[in-house]
Amino acid sequence: MIKALTLAAALALTAVPAAAQGKLTPAEARVVAAAGREQARSEALLEKLVNVNSGTMNLAGVEEVGRMMRAELEPLGFQVQWIPKPQTGRAGHLVATHKGAGRGKRMLLIGHLDTVFEPDSPFQKYVKKSPTVAEGPGAGDMKGGLVVMLAALRAMQAAGTLKDADITIVLTGDEERPGRPLDAARAELLKAADQSDVALEFEGLAQEGGKDMGSIARRSSGQWTVEVTARSGHSSGVFSQGAGDGAIYELARILDAFREELREPNATFNPGLVLGGATAEVNALATGGTATGKTNIIAAKAIAHGDLRTLSNAQTERIREKMRAIVARPLNGAEAKISFQDGYPAMPPTEGSRALLNELNAVNRDLGLPQMAELDPLKRGAGDIAFVAGKVDGLIGLGPGGSGSHAPGETVDLSTFERQTKRAALLMTRLSQSR
Repeated sequence: MIKALTLAAALALTAVPAAAQGKLTPAEARVVAAAGREQARSEALLEKLVNVNSGTMNLAGVEEVGRMMRAELEPLGFQVQWIPKPQTGRAGHLVATHKGAGRGKRMLLIGHLDTVFEPDSPFQKYVKKSPTVAEGPGAGDMKGGLVVMLAALRAMQAAGTLKDADITIVLTGDEERPGRPLDAARAELLKAADQSDVALEFEGLAQEGGKDMGSIARRSSGQWTVEVTARSGHSSGVFSQGAGDGAIYELARILDAFREELREPNATFNPGLVLGGATAEVNALATGGTATGKTNIIAAKAIAHGDLRTLSNAQTERIREKMRAIVARPLNGAEAKISFQDGYPAMPPTEGSRALLNELNAVNRDLGLPQMAELDPLKRGAGDIAFVAGKVDGLIGLGPGGSGSHAPGETVDLSTFERQTKRAALLMTRLSQSR
């Protein structure tokens, strides 16, 4: 959860001292001034976007948000395509391109159109709670990020720096619940990365202790399932050579061995669903299931469904091998197997991404804003930028601050819009002019 700043702290961070402005070129000063005029328009657009339900499985709603983004991007000179994704069971993606003079870095801007809040959620509407806080489904994750992205691009256009920028924007329609197969679901994102030099992701700003943080790494997010079958029989025979220990004891052994043997820095693994008994079956979405049994019957089946998060794909494979080895030594009378489902890959920190953070901190210096320390990747969830981490260096968290994402009551800190817009617009202006 990202904590919102107090109003006083936010105003202090947003202010740009005149002395700092003197370090800007005339064009950059125009960019910053234009970014500072975007607040009212940004808040109005945010309300409109949030009030369109775009839960991942609400395909029509995701498409509608895509149309709203198209209407904002085309006047800025972007060529916009909607790429439907019927093969993955999702709405599709929006891809927008702006060809510049070719003198600077080719930028890939990443965001998503969907939210976790489907039409049956009771949390549906934008509400401004105070001058600096608004509440709504996806207000922070990540419709606020879409708004900051647009505001930064409009500031660049107003200042005359957008015309030279080579930018591709990919807004996925299924970031919160990716379609399958993943290679089809992320084909456009991967293609765009092949034609880019840097990636900028506009999900929410991370903050710690009232300080804005720089983010250059994200952990992976994958799933695993352990299924155990065992001889059943009367409970009076449990532990005997003939009857064995049963499926639940075997599953408990496996999970405890995971806890004891797999722990290492930057890795977590969590069994989120466990079922066991005479019968056990997980539902199609792996969100629950059914089990039957009696105290006097040795359990014949047990299932655990969990996740695995790591900081590198090599770490993922290393831990998976250890999990397989643990599963392969079953208790008497039981058989176990483990399967894995790929999700988001890892985005480990790189020197190239740290160099990008240094460029962002040069922007902060020239805006009179505090330097941004590097965020611990354990404090950042998985995201789309990780799919392209092996192709381009990247920065995460160019959207606004907020709190409570993925839960009713999610908020966005409106006071962060101005400084995030200025940061993004000035950073993109500089990237568009340097190789």
